[in-house]
Amino acid sequence: DLFPTLRQYGGLSGFLRRQESPHDPYDSGHSGSALPIALGMAEARDLKGEDFRVIAIVGDGTLSTGVAFEALNCAGAWKSNIIVILNDNEMSISKTVGAISAYLSRIMTGQWATRFREDVKQLLHEVPGGKKLFRLMKVTEEVLKGVFSPGLLFEELGFKYLGPLDGHNLDHLIETFKNVKHLRRPVLVHVITKKGKGYAPAEEDPTTFHGVGRFDSENGILSEPDGLPPTYSEVLGRTLLQLASRDPEIVAITAAMPQGTGLHDFAKRFPERFFDVGIAEQAAVSLSAGLALCGLKPVVAIYSTFLQRAFDQIVEEVALEKLPVLFCVDRAGIVGEDGPTHHGLLDLSYLRAIPNFTVMAPKDEAELQRMIVTALNHRNGPSAIRYPKGRGYGVPLEEEPHPIEWGKSEVLRVGSDLLILAIGSMVHRALQACDILQREGVSPGVVNVRFVKPLDEETILDLVAGHRAVLTLEENVVEGGFGSAVLELLARKGIPKKVRCLGLPARFVEHGKREELLESCGLGLKSIVKQALELLGQEGTS
Repeated sequence: DLFPTLRQYGGLSGFLRRQESPHDPYDSGHSGSALPIALGMAEARDLKGEDFRVIAIVGDGTLSTGVAFEALNCAGAWKSNIIVILNDNEMSISKTVGAISAYLSRIMTGQWATRFREDVKQLLHEVPGGKKLFRLMKVTEEVLKGVFSPGLLFEELGFKYLGPLDGHNLDHLIETFKNVKHLRRPVLVHVITKKGKGYAPAEEDPTTFHGVGRFDSENGILSEPDGLPPTYSEVLGRTLLQLASRDPEIVAITAAMPQGTGLHDFAKRFPERFFDVGIAEQAAVSLSAGLALCGLKPVVAIYSTFLQRAFDQIVEEVALEKLPVLFCVDRAGIVGEDGPTHHGLLDLSYLRAIPNFTVMAPKDEAELQRMIVTALNHRNGPSAIRYPKGRGYGVPLEEEPHPIEWGKSEVLRVGSDLLILAIGSMVHRALQACDILQREGVSPGVVNVRFVKPLDEETILDLVAGHRAVLTLEENVVEGGFGSAVLELLARKGIPKKVRCLGLPARFVEHGKREELLESCGLGLKSIVKQALELLGQEGTS
């Protein structure tokens, strides 16, 4: 009954949610966490003397995540009672090999075969020379399996490896799962599936249909009108492609998101200068440090919510070394239907706390172009540009983007009552609020601050002195964010001024349409105007 509400405000989540189903054991949006969390649950079960099976279902991409292999290593070493199902939808295996391997796995893991193996082991250990004979039998079994399966790595890690199996053959899967239920050791079941199986458009274009919006189910055509402005990710990709064609030192790095971050065309044009590390954000950042140490200009494009997984690498391996790495922080702020695991709410707060860092946010897609050029020209430490998911405003893009002045704001409106200091996606909203406030008899000023770090102290202090109150706007949590930076500046200078900081609340925001969520967080246009008038001690007429 609730399925039609999927990914809608107040409806079902598109990811694991404990409160929605007993079959969702924890909340997550990143595949790398499955194995270590499952291992922890298995160890807790054993410590409490309980009896149930813990099963982690992971995709083949998960195995590029460092924590996944760390968990596999521990599970094998500890001989943990855990089952891992590896859903492999990229490997191609011939029918003959797949059928033989599936047959061997089912036979070798059946209860009769397991009991027979243990009985033979016990019997041979009781007769002279029996131990050597048993070892020979074991080697023969492993060699036979190794000929037909790619499971040697998992066996070496201490897992009982089964597969590859046809992931679309339900009868074989059920038989195998019944057989492994009684095994009390680490088990990995390797199944081969086809991404998008059963729906031809998804089978033919699995990348596009990995995370897709509305589309025509009859033909698989995405339902988006022509002539829309480019997304911020597309602007990044086009700008980098243009700059890299003239500068051979520019290299691009991503973590399994070349399409989502807009780098797919860069990868095709400059494959030797493009590095996709898989679902391994920490490796992406460390790799960028090595590239920068040797004189290249690395650009790391990662979603905001996933970049925080590499916080230590950003601090220790990039900022400490003052390396000129550019971080393009995609999906910053509210991302919409993907929900709390994917919103980028924290990056301004944690990035501005790091020494040697520059943090920027563009007001539109054209300013993103200019900031990319600015950051690549800046060789004195790392930079981050954060920008939202979705499309720009349709402003003209520059054929030859020119840099902006380092650390300087842009004054958009001059007033005397309320100074609105806005950053990134909130600048456009600040201008809309300014128009409404003027109709209410307020004289507002609006500044596109551009740089959260370094803050343009000179411009801000000069304008603050000429206004009655200050309102800061950001699409980040208020705690430690842009507004906090302004408050710190005023406190340090001993300037008494009425200030209100508007941003996202310090809670995990649910899923829904972007505008719905901004309204619920107090960043809707009406809410901003209302709070601005309250700050000035006025009431609105509309």
